[in-house]
Amino acid sequence: MNQYPLWKYLLILVALIMGLVYTLPNFYGESPAVQVQPLRSSLKADSALMGRVEAALKAASLNPLAVALDATSVKARFNDTDSQLKAKDILQAQLGEDYVVALNLVSRSPQWLTGINALPMYLGLDLRGGVHFLLQIDMKGALDKAMESASGDIRSTLREQNIAYAGVSRDGKMATVKFRDAEARGKGEAELKQRFGGLVFSEKDEGSEYLLLATLKPTEEKRIQDSAVQQNLVTLRNRVNELGVAEPVIQQQGVDRIVVQLPGVQDTARAKDILGRTATLEVRLVDEEHHFVEGSAVPFGTEMFKERDGTPLLVKKSVLLTGERINDAQPGFDNRSNEPAVHLNLDGVGARKFKEATRENVGKRMAIILFEKGKGEIVTAPVIREEIGGGRVQISGRMSTTEAQDTALLLRAGALAAPMEIVEERTVGPSLGADNITRGFHSTQIGFVAIAIFMIAYYLMFGTVSVLALGANLLLLVALLSMLQATLTLPGMAGIALTLGMAIDSNVLINERIREELRMGNTPQASIHAGYEQAFGTIFDSNITTLIAGIALFMFGSGPVRGFAVVLCLGIMTSMFSAVLVSRAMVNLIYGRRIRLSKVSIG
Repeated sequence: MNQYPLWKYLLILVALIMGLVYTLPNFYGESPAVQVQPLRSSLKADSALMGRVEAALKAASLNPLAVALDATSVKARFNDTDSQLKAKDILQAQLGEDYVVALNLVSRSPQWLTGINALPMYLGLDLRGGVHFLLQIDMKGALDKAMESASGDIRSTLREQNIAYAGVSRDGKMATVKFRDAEARGKGEAELKQRFGGLVFSEKDEGSEYLLLATLKPTEEKRIQDSAVQQNLVTLRNRVNELGVAEPVIQQQGVDRIVVQLPGVQDTARAKDILGRTATLEVRLVDEEHHFVEGSAVPFGTEMFKERDGTPLLVKKSVLLTGERINDAQPGFDNRSNEPAVHLNLDGVGARKFKEATRENVGKRMAIILFEKGKGEIVTAPVIREEIGGGRVQISGRMSTTEAQDTALLLRAGALAAPMEIVEERTVGPSLGADNITRGFHSTQIGFVAIAIFMIAYYLMFGTVSVLALGANLLLLVALLSMLQATLTLPGMAGIALTLGMAIDSNVLINERIREELRMGNTPQASIHAGYEQAFGTIFDSNITTLIAGIALFMFGSGPVRGFAVVLCLGIMTSMFSAVLVSRAMVNLIYGRRIRLSKVSIG
């Protein structure tokens, strides 16, 4: 009656062993470390970079505890922060500006745990310290910029096609083109409809003026808004790399907001400066007459920049075009060779300038340079094959698909697509974070001990079983959070404490039901069986209603509220498993094999 089949005992045992293994990394703590990450997409984090890091540290007589290579970086772990800081300075000097050398914290978990992807939970800002920004994107500015660009393109297109018009004006989200007669308006409308698929055109007559009104399609507005958010996200990620933050959180919140969390960063002013920085893009001609020689002077009228692979290249100082004239950059393929390429859309002024520049310089190389913090890097330097008009430019030549995507992102992310305003800002000091961890741990520990004392005193052996099941519940919950690599915050710790209370409530229901059955005169074995079977319905109903509330909090909440909801929902599932299966398995092992059981220790 009160025995499980062997497979069920094995299932519970495997779950508990896995819970223990994936909980272990959280007890090893963290070591100060230095993280080396390539800045350019042409550079990779590989064994060669790891060798350079090891050689530089050895030459400086610094002995790291371990040097590890992962998908994006090389990490060197040290005993203390003094060695960490010395290593950062040395590696930055040795590796130069092509790499980000950042301070980090790395788990002390042994290699066999890391090898099976057993990693500790991330700690949120309130536990680790750092800065939090909530940024609001000016979507109206993005749409205004798009319409302003479209107005310029309309002027350029009508001039190219020799279609007479009286003027182009813009009022908010609408561009108005004036014509002197209906015939010219018809020709202009046909040409513009063919060129501008994202605009809706409508005719309107006002006295002797024949007007053509252009507005953005709803789908095009949504595309512009989504593109603005994505471009700003990419730009912010590129800029946060410079801060050297180990585990930054940069994610969209709602339709037009971005959350930036930078654990470990205390310099709010510097973080603001980097997040709000602007970048510029310039198009110049390559100096074909001279070749750069290391150590020699740069010829008059030229400047030296490095390409993405580190090759130095001389370019002329005169600027043909700036990034302000680029509306969009998308990865694609060359129509003739089917090679990966990047397609650029220029505004009206940019299209005219680019057409003139390419007509006069066919056969020459053109360098596209990205400037940030006053330093320039050549994104690509293709050969001009022919005159390029119409505002649509293609960049190709020995690119992989990934490089084309990266180049398009870089060209788009050189500057923010739309202005952003900081609407919320919080700073948490590291000492406060450590204090929060201590308080949260102590509160959970005190709560667990108080529950254990009460349960053992009131329910004796069944109370002891309930406490052991509660420990299993806590073990499984921490293991699940670690496996999911969830970020633990103060509300999450509150969720753990709440889970403990809810889990023990299930065991109280079971124990009281068993007592009731015993008072009714049933045998101990029948009472145990009836207690677990009949209490399950009540436990299931109460947990399901709480789970529904947790799911609602996760779906409609944000930030800390969602963190609390995740812990609550996972805790409900682990408490169901531990309060019913684990506790009954232990009761079965203690009492289930006794055929003539006369009494049980339940108080």
